Amino acid sequence: MTPVVSLALATAAFVGTHLLMSHPLRPALVGRLGAQGFLGLYSLVSLATLGWMVLAWRAGTDSVPLWVAPLWWWPIASAFMLAASILLVGSFNRNPAFPHPGAGARDIPTPRGVFAITRHPMNWSFILWALVHISLSGSARNLIVAGGILLLAWVGSLGQDRKKAGLIGDAWRDWARRTSFLPFGALASGRVPWRSAFPGWTALIGGLVLWAVVTSFHAPLVSPLGDLLSRS
Repeated sequence: MTPVVSLALATAAFVGTHLLMSHPLRPALVGRLGAQGFLGLYSLVSLATLGWMVLAWRAGTDSVPLWVAPLWWWPIASAFMLAASILLVGSFNRNPAFPHPGAGARDIPTPRGVFAITRHPMNWSFILWALVHISLSGSARNLIVAGGILLLAWVGSLGQDRKKAGLIGDAWRDWARRTSFLPFGALASGRVPWRSAFPGWTALIGGLVLWAVVTSFHAPLVSPLGDLLSRS
């Protein structure tokens, strides 16, 4: 088995087990194992498949990519990654997307911050990450991993909406009507005032720090690539 095939299988296992255990298999597993037992199994499977992905990635090398983004695109891509970092950090701050079952519609707060931008800020941070990485390089390893993350985040968001509608009912449907899956959809339609979309200082500062740290780790990879593109 080649490293690329191994990486594809590992990514399929990571994405597939996440989607299956989060949605169709979850009720039966929780009923059999209990909430804590399910969480332990979920974490174990996630770590095992993620570890397989890391090992397969490290075992492979990239041939000539199908495309490499021009130099002018890299600052724009970096700006998108900053937005993704802000969404990710903001998603941990008072998440109103997980109200308790049985709560009335009035008990779910008005969407604010990153949740006014999209009701799935964490998943959209992963979607942006995947799209940016796909746009930068068409190497086999990059396309496999980024494509897998894109699929997981997109389908996972739709599955979460369906699951919460079943668990919470009218309260969730009311929340869904007041928010949007696509970023800025509820704001553009007037369902949410634009003043509610300020992410908050925690998200802005935390996202900036996260973006700076991750960007610094990418610097050794970007520099040789820039030299190569400038000579081509």
